[in-house]
Amino acid sequence: MATSPLSVTSKPPSVTRLRHQRPPLTPVRVSAAAVTTTTGMPDHHHPSLEITGGGADRFLPAFNTLHLHYKPFPIIGWNRHLETIFAAFFRTVPEVKYRRECLRTQDNGTIALDWVYGDHRSLPSDSPILILLPGLTGGSQDSYVKHMLVKAKSKGWRVVVFNSRGCANSPVTTPQLQTASFTADTCHVVDHVSSRYPIASIYAVGWSLGGNILVNYLGREHHRCSLSGAVSLCNPFNLVIADENLRKGFNNIYDRALRGGLSRTFEKHASLFEEMHDEYNVQEGLNPRTVREYDEAITRVSLGYKSVDEYYSNSCSCHVVQHVRIPLLCIQAANDPIAPNEATPYSDIKDNPNCMLIVTPQGGHLGWVAGDDAPFGAPWTDNVVIEFLEHLRKNASKLE
Repeated sequence: MATSPLSVTSKPPSVTRLRHQRPPLTPVRVSAAAVTTTTGMPDHHHPSLEITGGGADRFLPAFNTLHLHYKPFPIIGWNRHLETIFAAFFRTVPEVKYRRECLRTQDNGTIALDWVYGDHRSLPSDSPILILLPGLTGGSQDSYVKHMLVKAKSKGWRVVVFNSRGCANSPVTTPQLQTASFTADTCHVVDHVSSRYPIASIYAVGWSLGGNILVNYLGREHHRCSLSGAVSLCNPFNLVIADENLRKGFNNIYDRALRGGLSRTFEKHASLFEEMHDEYNVQEGLNPRTVREYDEAITRVSLGYKSVDEYYSNSCSCHVVQHVRIPLLCIQAANDPIAPNEATPYSDIKDNPNCMLIVTPQGGHLGWVAGDDAPFGAPWTDNVVIEFLEHLRKNASKLE
């Protein structure tokens, strides 16, 4: 597959698996007719949305989209694998011209920010800012990123794509690439954007592994987080559970695709790792059989973990949802082959008054081939995301 929005994780044999079973709560179901409450499963012919979270009542007024049926595009939207692959290969890619800015970090690393070209001259300094965090090996070139960018730009937002180390052909100056748990880079980016536009409100959207990184930042850095709101989509949440799921049956195709993307990125910068005297296994990093093997050889070493099991278990954003202190919308697909529903921390989202969760019956992984723009246009989620963000922007004082 081409550069993929898919996300990655692993199950360690020595780590207890923490499954996030749905608690015995009564979720809100939204249908075309009205907002109702039921414990039944969505009707096959009239699919509905599952909505829950401690902030659901607080944020529901934001949405017009949720009062419509979720209508997956015929055939493509009926199979999670077909939908995932179709979206990755055949979704249109909007034309966007970027202006790149490279930031140097405290450890001498490099982060590449891609701003929309010309916005620094045409937009007021107080325009709301949206930081986009793509998935594993993803970047500003990906279709789902560009569609969200175009949607936000049409509303007058200033948008910047945060390309993780090594992604989107960004320069690599230290032996560290994209990881699931390293929040220092996110802190650096948010602080930089905030200092550059001190009177603007800043928000963020993260997909897949980017969603996991974003939620880790929101939870771990809640005491210093300067974002005004955030959205996480297709977040694997529990990397232990998600890895086990990634290595089941047909899902192996995603593991191979992600492994290929990781090894190709690593190959460009392998010389940096060869010079180190740490435990890096460069040869296995160049030719891993699975994502897990790559992370054992390279990623966990760069972060100082003793094993890939320790890396995965300490990188789960599900553990920090309870600490999120700003409005957070999480959107998941019940049939996601990469971010399984059982990994979603329903109880913690339900208990946090700042969080809201929307689960669609179909959608695959970053597919959501549904709505007026299907099958080749923007994913169904884009309108939902922008409605939420616009609501936060317009009601900032009321939500504080």
